[in-house]
Amino acid sequence: MKNQTQAIHVPYVRRDAFDALSMPVYNAVAYEFDDAQTMSDAFCNRIDAPDYGRCENPTTRYFEERVKAVTGASAVIALNSGMAAISNTLMALSAQGKNVVTSRHLFGNTFALLTKTLKKFGVEARMVDLTRLEEVEKVVDEDTCCLFLEIITNPQMEVADLRQLAKIAHAHQIPLVADTTTIPFTKFNSHKLGVDIEVVSSTKYISGGATSLGGLVIDYGTTPHFADTMKNEMLFNLGAYMNPNVAFLQTMGFETLDARYRVQSSNALELAKRLQTLPEVKRVNYVGLEDNPYHQLAQSQFGDTAGAMVCIDLASKEACFNFINRLKLVHRATNLFDNRTLAIHPASTIFGLFSDEDKRNMDILDTTVRLSIGLEDVEDVFEDVKQALL
Repeated sequence: MKNQTQAIHVPYVRRDAFDALSMPVYNAVAYEFDDAQTMSDAFCNRIDAPDYGRCENPTTRYFEERVKAVTGASAVIALNSGMAAISNTLMALSAQGKNVVTSRHLFGNTFALLTKTLKKFGVEARMVDLTRLEEVEKVVDEDTCCLFLEIITNPQMEVADLRQLAKIAHAHQIPLVADTTTIPFTKFNSHKLGVDIEVVSSTKYISGGATSLGGLVIDYGTTPHFADTMKNEMLFNLGAYMNPNVAFLQTMGFETLDARYRVQSSNALELAKRLQTLPEVKRVNYVGLEDNPYHQLAQSQFGDTAGAMVCIDLASKEACFNFINRLKLVHRATNLFDNRTLAIHPASTIFGLFSDEDKRNMDILDTTVRLSIGLEDVEDVFEDVKQALL
């Protein structure tokens, strides 16, 4: 079956008592066992049965199984946010004295996790230009636990060569970990590009219009013991498992993901082209545009799609603020891939608590506005943008 069909028709792990067509929400913490031996087998993973709500739930498990069927992964773990997916993954892979090779072009909280939080536990973040493979080769050593990146960075819109980075990682017997939030995993096969572990903020495209917070860790089975560590250590000890109400909402969102994404990505490309015609817009940064420096690489990796995030640069920070303040249809809000089109000034919000030096090093510009393109008619969005720029 094709991805869209699989996303809808994955069977239940166990038949529902009332044969509900949609998986019910099992708001259960504890589960009954027939006898002591069965209880022991469930807790020690000798049989496939839920043991406690902090680590497994039938509704959440069904969401994981749907993602697993579409991606072909060996294991999928659903967590309560995208940041939980990233932090649990990096904690599962790292240890005191280890290092993570990554880029300075990261989402603000991911950058802070690596440079502040994990640093307290003795994990070093080695930040290099991932588009320069020789630099990557120089910093990977025997203490490197993984190579981590975002497939399209937010908001710099940088694209690195996954195939080449995978060769470096695998030559050193470490996993390539990729945050693939910006392009749905239903649209391209990251594992064929060499990615070993995907992390995704399911809050974004999957949730179906910002209905809920969630995250996914998608493990392709090429990293020894990773899935066991996630399930038997991270879930038990950190307690970040996705709750069943969120899993239900995100399962429903998953069913319409393909249809929504086709509209959003098409709108984004059309809007990006139109924005290039406006003199007030100094730069349009979108990898779907043929003149974008990452266009060819992005197409070779992700196919004929470029996501629904478009960044524009205006003359100044003041111009950005005035533009955002004059928007009437587009919402002033943070999130990506909502059903509504959203606008934000990253330098003063998402990266607002970082020093000027950090922002310079991360290429976060005062002149940038990030747009997340929604499901509205693109003509209406463009007209709102035009009037806000006047």
